[in-house]
Amino acid sequence: MSDATVSAATIRPGEAEHFGKLAQDWWNPQGSSAMLHRMNPLRLAFLRAAIDAHWGGDPESVKPLAGKRALDVGCGAGLLAEPLARLGAEVTGVDAAAENVAVASEHAAGSGLAIDYRHGELATLGLGQFDLVTAMEVLEHVADKPLFLAELAQHLAPGGLLVLSTPNRTARSRVLMVGLAESLGVIPRGTHDWSDFVTPDELSELLSGAGLSMGSPRGLAFSPAKGLHLSDDLSLDYLATATHR
Repeated sequence: MSDATVSAATIRPGEAEHFGKLAQDWWNPQGSSAMLHRMNPLRLAFLRAAIDAHWGGDPESVKPLAGKRALDVGCGAGLLAEPLARLGAEVTGVDAAAENVAVASEHAAGSGLAIDYRHGELATLGLGQFDLVTAMEVLEHVADKPLFLAELAQHLAPGGLLVLSTPNRTARSRVLMVGLAESLGVIPRGTHDWSDFVTPDELSELLSGAGLSMGSPRGLAFSPAKGLHLSDDLSLDYLATATHR
């Protein structure tokens, strides 16, 4: 379950290959990225609330990011980048898999969206700073987490907002996300290494090391009655904001 892949300096080479192989199927809501399609409305709801709270915007506005630059790191084929563009942002998406960038660019063009997609290492692309930086389901895939978060912080403009999501390292996530979901094909097999999951306390410390302060996280939880939903239960997956200290 990932929008994944960032740079040669921060990600394992096999990760870009793994997610690049899924590129052609990324926009199929019934395909290998079905879980991302199910998660997207929830993380967009979290993101919209965070945007309105951070900039004091009108919750009824259809373009709360008008006039702002947004960077989606580990953008995959654009499942988050496209909604950010529709919210009014000038969007740049970065991914380490060339296949993902090709599919993302083609889909955005077909949707009439001007999104600047880049393939390569974030630190070497010379993209400058952004009002909003997102990295959804990416942190668990990078080898050097402090370096990755430092790169995100460097690309975040003063007064900007960082939004991340990542699985929590708990017994429950090991059983359900890695054991059950991957064995049943709900998430492509080999997507996750449970030992790379990061707890909220660990993320807070990592962000602090990058000069950022973490906001209160929200969980992406699952129950038979509600399905996937935003919750105070952080045991599977969670979203968090961060800002410069």
